[in-house]
Amino acid sequence: MLLTMLMQAVAATSVDLSVLAAIGAGLAAIGAGLAAIGAGIGIGKIGGSAMDAIARQPEAGGDIRMSMIIAAALVEGVALFAVVVCFLAL
Repeated sequence: MLLTMLMQAVAATSVDLSVLAAIGAGLAAIGAGLAAIGAGIGIGKIGGSAMDAIARQPEAGGDIRMSMIIAAALVEGVALFAVVVCFLAL
């Protein structure tokens, strides 16, 4: 719906499409940056929580560490996918 409204506005005002392309490229770069920042925050929280859990139960350190690595890999995969999508939008 938003895209339809934007296309109607462009058709009505005859805006130079290179300006809209530059705006879209800028938004895609911002999106890639936000994806990287979000992944960093998420992995930091995972690591911090895992260290707290290992401090509370040192005997479960191996299981907690393995779960932490799997969760961090999933977050990193989603962030990589988001960055690739943002760069494809360029």
